Amino acid sequence: MGNPVNNVLFINSEIMPFLPESPIASIGRYLPQGIQEKKRQIRAFMPRYGCINERKNQLHEVIRLSGMNIIIGDVDRTLVIKVASIAAARIQVYFIDNDDFFRRKQTAFDSDGKFFEDNGQRAIFFARGVLETVKKLRWAPDVIHCQGWISHLVPLYLKKVYYGDPIFAGSKVVTSLYNDISSETFSANFKETIPFGGIKPSDVSLMDNPTGTNLAEMAALYSDGVIFGAPDVDGEVIKYCEGLKIPTLPFNEKSLSDGSYIDEYDRFYQEL
Repeated sequence: MGNPVNNVLFINSEIMPFLPESPIASIGRYLPQGIQEKKRQIRAFMPRYGCINERKNQLHEVIRLSGMNIIIGDVDRTLVIKVASIAAARIQVYFIDNDDFFRRKQTAFDSDGKFFEDNGQRAIFFARGVLETVKKLRWAPDVIHCQGWISHLVPLYLKKVYYGDPIFAGSKVVTSLYNDISSETFSANFKETIPFGGIKPSDVSLMDNPTGTNLAEMAALYSDGVIFGAPDVDGEVIKYCEGLKIPTLPFNEKSLSDGSYIDEYDRFYQEL
């Protein structure tokens, strides 16, 4: 058991009510509120997908946090940070935005159901954008909880690039795994575009075969704990996680139904 957990950073692919209800979006909505009600400080991030109505949800740009450039390959991408509130929960959500990656109306698949060719670059931009923004906020999280495929590069970057930064020096990483993109494949150059800041090809060797399954396994590899958030997590991923000998929390349908998962997750954080 480590130090007391007071600050929890949530990095989500989906949060209600900005996106429709789903297992990830529902937990993204209610878990931060539940943890905050336990007198913890929280921050929550998600992508600003084009299907999110900015006017209806009262999103506005945070100028002091925006304007950084993130280089992926040889291309500079401008990072825009927006924020909105969930009044009923009394929480703010920060949105990572960039016209090239998030203007489109769909989240991960086009209107024909095809996985976007640039989803790998979108995941890189999102992960690095969140971490750079948290640095600018000068807010040190004790636990960083990642949910959804687009957050799966965060553990790698934390353990291989940001570990020496005082903001993240004491952070533990938890990844919740689902079956959101297990069968999908990223572009052939995904592995080559992931590294920066001293990351070596051997650090991302799992992405020699750039599948959703292998991305989930790489997230687990660099996490301090794993939560199985769905009953249909890929069996190969479960077996891989068991082999890592890190703390895991099995899927519990009852606790998700009655809301007691918030207590379970909080205990899991405290035990890392």
